[in-house]
Amino acid sequence: MNDAPQNGAAALVAQPLTPEAFAPFGTVIAAPAADSAGEGRPINAGNARRFDLLDDMRLDAEGGRPMLALFRAQARHFPHEVSEMERHALGSQTFVPLGERRFVIVVARAGEAPVSARQLSAFVTDGRQGIVLAPGTWHHALLAVDGGDFVVIERAASGVDCDICHLRQAGIVRL
Repeated sequence: MNDAPQNGAAALVAQPLTPEAFAPFGTVIAAPAADSAGEGRPINAGNARRFDLLDDMRLDAEGGRPMLALFRAQARHFPHEVSEMERHALGSQTFVPLGERRFVIVVARAGEAPVSARQLSAFVTDGRQGIVLAPGTWHHALLAVDGGDFVVIERAASGVDCDICHLRQAGIVRL
């Protein structure tokens, strides 16, 4: 995923988001393809179909509870420097765009804090995909390609569950 370093920073080219490529970091959320309209189950007297997308979000560790929030994000400019990452060790974090809004997610595997952009991967959504970050996955703050609203589901509790690390070698995210 990384290109040769430029001016001391490693280039991170955002790859298209796919469930397989993102699996080490979490889960991709996407509506079923139009050709699978027969899947799901009918609800509301047959006027709608329900598709259960995910049922294993972890939000209740150490007294946590689910919280639904709205993030109103401004579009970022790319290339974009990444020098700081964060993680939520006690719960998953979910981002779902309202409407068609592309965003980039920069991630590193759970565990020790990354020290270099060479340990990072970057993905860009197609505007209709959301993601669930597995607990402990290092990630950059929301990088909206298209500004607008995003629904965020995360763990809420009396204590803050957010560790931050600063990279010794920054990265430059390119689309």
